[in-house]
Amino acid sequence: MPHAAPNSDIRRAALLFSGGPAPSANAVISTCAGSFLRSDIDVVGLLYGYSNLLNYSKESPLVLGKHYMSIDETSLKRTRNTQGILIGTARANPGKHVDSPDHLNDPERVAPLRTVYEALCSLEVDALVSIGGDDTLKTANKFKMFQDRCLPAGSRRIRVVHVPKTIDNDYHGIDFTFGYFTAVDTLASEIRNLLADAEASRSYFLAETMGRSAGWLAYGAAIAGEASLVISVEDIVGEYLAHEDVEESGRTSKHAIMNVDKVVERIVRMMRVREERHGKTYGVIVMAEGLAEMLPTRMLAGVPRDDHGHISVAHVNLGKMFADLVSKEYKRQTSRSRKVTGLQLGYEARCARPHAFDVMLGSQLGVGAYRALVEENRDGVMVSVSGQLELHYEPFEKLIDPTNLVTVVRYVRPESDFHKLARFLETDVND
Repeated sequence: MPHAAPNSDIRRAALLFSGGPAPSANAVISTCAGSFLRSDIDVVGLLYGYSNLLNYSKESPLVLGKHYMSIDETSLKRTRNTQGILIGTARANPGKHVDSPDHLNDPERVAPLRTVYEALCSLEVDALVSIGGDDTLKTANKFKMFQDRCLPAGSRRIRVVHVPKTIDNDYHGIDFTFGYFTAVDTLASEIRNLLADAEASRSYFLAETMGRSAGWLAYGAAIAGEASLVISVEDIVGEYLAHEDVEESGRTSKHAIMNVDKVVERIVRMMRVREERHGKTYGVIVMAEGLAEMLPTRMLAGVPRDDHGHISVAHVNLGKMFADLVSKEYKRQTSRSRKVTGLQLGYEARCARPHAFDVMLGSQLGVGAYRALVEENRDGVMVSVSGQLELHYEPFEKLIDPTNLVTVVRYVRPESDFHKLARFLETDVND
């Protein structure tokens, strides 16, 4: 239980959520805010991530109810299990121009971070709880570094603690992120529905799931949803991996890309084995959206990128693209037609009603953010749990590459037991 902390230097804490939604977001927000309130610490919820903070100026101050909200016990009533995000979210990135420690010496590059700092100071905030994915963790680290290196002695310091959030589950420093299991179950239910449809119509569905950098979500959904095959970035090795020359800053370098033809052949081989060996003329194939980042440059022409440099995978439409390629290759090999329908799954999982485990995990992480700041006087740490949801704290320095300030992705380890489970349960294909 949180306890009163009369000696804490924190009088007002701010909560901020950034990036894509995740089930159990409100469990984190509710328990974190409630913990501060029990210790008589004011809590403000920053609405829509960093977007409003970045527009702050003395001439255009932050407005209560429009740019931020005051959180009290009444506003938190029965919110722990609710869907959505109480304080909203956005993808605005105040650290997008800072790609190395040296960039902190450039006033132009750090200007957005300074604006965020000044906006928080205008609210008399002493601590910031950042809730978000790896990009949000990068921003939290840059915000701390800005204060460490760019503020004059005696300036107000805003301590920052980060809570890891992503349905992709690709974080170092924690085994499972809140919302992951709810998202997996939601997508698995969709896959089971598609499987029944496919069997009834003797066809295939190629379902693209979220999972930009790693295959945790794709593998989990495929295992629980009884998919016929799952492919993620971790599987693009050996014959499925190719390279292409890319011009960057006047220099040519080789980039790893997917051998699209080989991947398509792998899928068709699975379809033929199901048909010829098992008499099954239907199935569901799961592909992680992150595979889009590995497509040849010619297949990404005109695709926009976001503030963090990621391609807009929604514009690629990987599922439909591969469904078309697979159906053509199947016909080429067999002289028969087989309907393959591509579709995207993911948005329906991000704000699903959270499962009990995710509510428990999110609640512990929310309380952990309070404890880190108030009870342990921490700064620049990510809240984590292990074992029986026991709290511990990972310093930003352990999670972020010090040269480019990028977080390190946690992939599904090839040949790990989790990876082997997905392979064991899918249709047997001898490579």
